[in-house]
Amino acid sequence: MSATFTIGEASASSGLSPDALRYYEEEGIIGPLGRDASNRRRFSESDLAWIGVVTCMREAGLGISELRVFAALLRGGDTSEDPVTFLRGRRAALTARADLLAKAIGVLDDKIAYFSRMSAPAAEDAAAARVHVSG
Repeated sequence: MSATFTIGEASASSGLSPDALRYYEEEGIIGPLGRDASNRRRFSESDLAWIGVVTCMREAGLGISELRVFAALLRGGDTSEDPVTFLRGRRAALTARADLLAKAIGVLDDKIAYFSRMSAPAAEDAAAARVHVSG
């Protein structure tokens, strides 16, 4: 028999709150989950691995509705597109977003360099003034 985990253990392992795990189950993004004799959720190692995928996809910018579609595609319940086409579309969007972020980082780096050069003479002047006053 394979190991199963409580919602607290799944929460600690995934970094998601128990409420988030319950919500993802209600939305059909994770699960169906096993239950113990007291009807408490039990997470398998496979469930935890899937939660890791879901967390990664969420961090990549997929919304709840997209996660629902993705989960349905993998379960064979949604035939509107295949998983590869879905993932390629999301990858293209993520790559475009990464390009925009890279450009924004470049602008920030330019501004940091500019303002660093602008404040360097002021810092040198202040240091010289301190030497002049104390000397």
